[in-house]
Amino acid sequence: MRVTAPPVPEAHGGALGSRLNWLRAAVLGANDGIVSTAGLVVGVAGATESQAALLTAGLSGLLAGSLSMAVGEYVSVSVQRDSETAALATEKRELHESPEDELDELTHLLTARGLTPDVAREAAVQLTERDALRAHARVELGIDPDDLTNPWHAAWASFLAFTAGALLPLLAIVLPPASVRLWVTVGSVLAALALTGWWSARLAAAPAPRATLRTVAGGALAMAVTYAAGSLLDAAGV
Repeated sequence: MRVTAPPVPEAHGGALGSRLNWLRAAVLGANDGIVSTAGLVVGVAGATESQAALLTAGLSGLLAGSLSMAVGEYVSVSVQRDSETAALATEKRELHESPEDELDELTHLLTARGLTPDVAREAAVQLTERDALRAHARVELGIDPDDLTNPWHAAWASFLAFTAGALLPLLAIVLPPASVRLWVTVGSVLAALALTGWWSARLAAAPAPRATLRTVAGGALAMAVTYAAGSLLDAAGV
């Protein structure tokens, strides 16, 4: 009986998981940009009403934060890519040195997924004949050889996400009149944090109210602490 090799779930699930991870990283990067920049400019606003000082502090925080996020993502994703490349190289060597053992291993992995031994063996044979390395990469390693993680994509995504988030408190603190700029900033930041908290909860399939409250409370606490610190420095004449 001829058996058609079953599709490998990792090819679709892995790609979907990768897209969700990038989207989640973008949301969290924007959240970091909102909170860190808001804390910085609100802290400066507690010490001075100078628009130039607020703009300088906000821009400095935006650039420092976005570049730090980009470098951090580039380094971490580069390590991940190196690990994937090394794993593929090892698998390629094992396929060359002991193809029968690798065929048995692939059969065992497919059996563990619910196929009967005979069907798993036939599927393993067909997958191996088609592309042995790709079959083992997807089934055994959970890696798509055609879609390895890209550190440059990660770096740019983090840079842009952080920058987008940081622009909100920066513009909110420098554009309105001095009499309302603090309240405009606090209100817009809390609203943006509520949105990112809700969206991150949706991505993680977690309860939205709890995640939203946690995100908003964290941002509010950060702004309260930095504003108090700035006010104390202003009162001390620093």
